[in-house]
Formats: sequence, structure tokens, C-alpha cells
Amino acid sequence: MAKLYHYFVEYFHHAPTLIQLSWILSAGFMVTIMLLITYLSYLRAKLRTKERIEATYQKKYESDLIEYLYAGNDLNEISPQQQQIIKYLKKCTISGLKRKIIIHTLLKLRNEISGETADAIQNLYYQTGLMEQAVTKLKHKKWDVVARAIKELSQFEIKEVHDDIKLLVNHPKKEVRNEIQKYLVKLFCFDGLDFLNVLENQLSEWDQIQLLEILQKADNQKIPDISVWLKSNNPSVISFAIKLARIFNQFETKDEILELFKHPNLDIRIQAIEVVDHLGILEAFELLKKDITERTLEEQIAFFKMSEKMCTTADIPFVMEFLLHENFDIRASVNNIIEFVGCNTIQIDRNKTTSENTNLTKAS
Repeated sequence: MAKLYHYFVEYFHHAPTLIQLSWILSAGFMVTIMLLITYLSYLRAKLRTKERIEATYQKKYESDLIEYLYAGNDLNEISPQQQQIIKYLKKCTISGLKRKIIIHTLLKLRNEISGETADAIQNLYYQTGLMEQAVTKLKHKKWDVVARAIKELSQFEIKEVHDDIKLLVNHPKKEVRNEIQKYLVKLFCFDGLDFLNVLENQLSEWDQIQLLEILQKADNQKIPDISVWLKSNNPSVISFAIKLARIFNQFETKDEILELFKHPNLDIRIQAIEVVDHLGILEAFELLKKDITERTLEEQIAFFKMSEKMCTTADIPFVMEFLLHENFDIRASVNNIIEFVGCNTIQIDRNKTTSENTNLTKAS
């Protein structure tokens, strides 16, 4: 064995530099691979141990919670047995892992039951000090801790911290803002939208979709005055308000919507044009007709699409001017308007216009 080792050493010393470098790199890779395999094995074992611990604690806490629920009395007072369980769980919440398991178990039971039993779970969340811990985390320096705390408070429907959470509505992290917005709307429905009054950051399309979905599922459909949001300095708030006007048929906001035709943001102007069709604001046609040729192509397309169900026979002379427009969408809308009005003289005028245009083409 010693001779073999000596032979390899001699071979290595007398080998070309490139061969030596290859052997060194190979040895380095082998050591690295062995270390990684060892580390992965350690991690795997650690995860399995953690899973076993979590499963054990979860069974224990589920048993404790069920015992807590059945240990109550008819007077809705906390019994000595319940007090003992509360004391034990409160002590467990000091550990981050145990707290996480308790929260998960509480939510699981809360989602599976209802009525007085669900209220008992809610009360246990207070009694064990879990709510105070979550509220304390609202001032944490790490944004992910703050986001998780808000999500937890939302899941347990803790309304008492409304003012504390609303103070963070302009948090620099989007993830935190998203959790705040969902908390406010989920727990306070349309009243929770008052955060729009102070929102400085942009409300993304995805955020708007999520909030609208929550609102549409809400039992309380009493919608507040959204006109103030249609006048906001934040374009995304205006965009969201337009969607609210459309979905919940807020015809009373027509004056504010018509004013948006002058908004400096193109997307806002187009959204305003699109929503007047849904709301049936007939004044929009006459208002836009005055300067439609000076507006962008996108606005013109939206205008004629809107006009398909608004035009009358009296509007046909104006519409016919765009019969041969270079844009296909506008030409299609003009033809739809003509078919919608259904006047025979229009067909004659259209044929005449087409004939005149053909003659002009031949002459040229």
C-alpha cells in the first residue's frame, strides 16, 4: 500500500502541469460532492425529525383544544380545567414552532365548526395571548413578519386592530400592503375601502381583482359614495373606482365619470368611455362627439364601440363620416351602428358614399 502511495506521489510530481491541475480539480470536486451529500443527508434527517415533532405536537394540541371545548359550562364562564389548558398553551406560545402549530390547529378547528364553538376558539385566541403577540409583530423591522401577522389577524377576524393596521397602508413593501388591503376589505367590506383616501402607492390590477372578488362575496352590499375616489390623484384608485361603478351599477357617479374624459391619463380616459356604455350614460355620446377627431385612436375605437347602442337616426350623418375610416375596428362599429338603427335611407347613403369613393379612385 505504501509503495502504491509512493508511486502516485512520484507520478503526480513528474506529471505535466495540466495533468496535475486536473487531478487537483477532480479531488476538489470529489470532496465538495461528499460534503454536499453529507449535508443533504443531515438536512433530510432534520426535516424528518421536525415533521415527527410537528405531528406529535399537533395531535397533542388538537386533543387539548377538543378538551377545552368540552370543558366549558352553560354560564359561558372559563372553567378551572379550561384555565389550566389556557395556561399550558400560553406557555407553549413562547416557542416559535409550537406557536405556529397552535395557530394552525386553531384555524383548522375554526374552519370546521361554527356557532358558539367557533366563538370559543376565537376567545381562546385572545386568552392565550396570541393576539397580543401578533399585534406586537406589526412593528417588527422585517416586512415578512409584519405581513404574516396581518394575515393571521385577518384569518381570526380580529377587528380591534383596525386603526393599527391602517397606519401601515402605505408600507414600502407591496406584500405588506396587499395583506393590509385584504384585511380591511374582508373584515369591513365596503367600509374598509376608506384606505383608498390615503393610498399613495399604486393599486395593481391583481390587487384590484382580489379586492373586487372579496366585495362581490360580501353579504353587506351597501356601497359608499365612490365619487371621491373618482377624483383621486392616484390613477390606480380612479381605475378601481371605475370598476366599482361598473360592477355595482353606480349611475349616480355619472358626472364624475364624464369629467374623466379630460383626465391626462389615457388609460383612465378609455376606461371612463367603456363604463358609460355599461351604465347607459347617454350624455357621453354628445360630449365626446365634439372633439373625437382630436383624440387618440384608442379613444376613438372605444367611443365608436360605446356608440353602437347609443346612436339614433339623428346621429347617422355624423357616423357616416367614419364609414371609410382606415381603422377596421371603427369601420366595424360604424356598420354595427347602421344595422342597429335599421334605416333604409342609411343603406342608400352608404352605397352612394361607396360609389363616390370608387369614382374618385378611378379618376385619380
